[in-house]
Amino acid sequence: MTQTTLRQHLQAQSTDTDLMILMEDIATACRMIADRVRHGAFAGVLGAAETENVQGETQKELDVISDEVFQQIVGGNPSLAALVSEEVDEVNWRKEAPKAGDFVVYYDPLDGSSNLDVNLSVGTIFSIVRLDAAITPQADAVQIKGTEQVAAGYAIYGPSTGLVITTGQGVDGFTHHPGSGEFLLTQPEMTIPPQTQEFAINASRYDLWEKPVRSYIDDCLRGANGPRGKKFNMRWCASMVADVHRILTRGGVFLYPQDAGNAAQGGKLRLMYEANPMGMLVEQAGGASSTGRGRIMEVAPTGHHQRVPVILGSRDEVAVIEEYHRK
Repeated sequence: MTQTTLRQHLQAQSTDTDLMILMEDIATACRMIADRVRHGAFAGVLGAAETENVQGETQKELDVISDEVFQQIVGGNPSLAALVSEEVDEVNWRKEAPKAGDFVVYYDPLDGSSNLDVNLSVGTIFSIVRLDAAITPQADAVQIKGTEQVAAGYAIYGPSTGLVITTGQGVDGFTHHPGSGEFLLTQPEMTIPPQTQEFAINASRYDLWEKPVRSYIDDCLRGANGPRGKKFNMRWCASMVADVHRILTRGGVFLYPQDAGNAAQGGKLRLMYEANPMGMLVEQAGGASSTGRGRIMEVAPTGHHQRVPVILGSRDEVAVIEEYHRK
């Protein structure tokens, strides 16, 4: 049976040729990053670089390499107004006079790179917004709500290279076929069950959590005899891509809440190139995404590196967590 290619899938969903070409450019960049990751040990680039990103986090050499690949491949797209990267302080403007119809791409070139040394899954996250009017190239012009996204997705570099995307018509998963070089449709119409008995959270931050999060986890851990009346499993990969991929595959909730250790920054994860694209994917798959106090994609951005609390996954469980916050 012939499997659907990424291009065939995009053509069937839309007549928007500019968006299709941009998505294909992103897929090409992800294929190249996957190759760099796969050969990182041979090239000696799995270690830390002698630099920090804008968030003050120590960069891995592959963080820098992946960002360069993304800029090289996606940055040349003729419909692109700007690139906004986790690894770069300033907006990378690609046009002097962006016009209506041009795109802004927000991206994390190598999410979970702390896992590289131990050979665990990492990935690339991206978000696409289409400008509805001409803009002046200045930083506040890319502070656009997540509700304006026209597409989002991620690549996951694990036992195989996967690409999961949405253009607002559900969520579909592709797997890279090394022989042909194509991304082939292998997980059509991915959906998240509304209920779950699995959560993902960094439990080492327990003493830093706000009371609603601590109470929620405590009640889950009390199992069938506790207030939730059922047993929960905990999972944590320290890679947002890997944790969200598991949720899209079998359900669950992911939490990286605001706590005493990150409250001054507003949270840990970045709104524009982590929370918004993952929020769109999860919602398109029937799940929910929240800060604990409201929908992620409705957060009004105040900066292109803004951080927010993130809770997303199975719809009913996200609602339960929001209720803990209201209490």
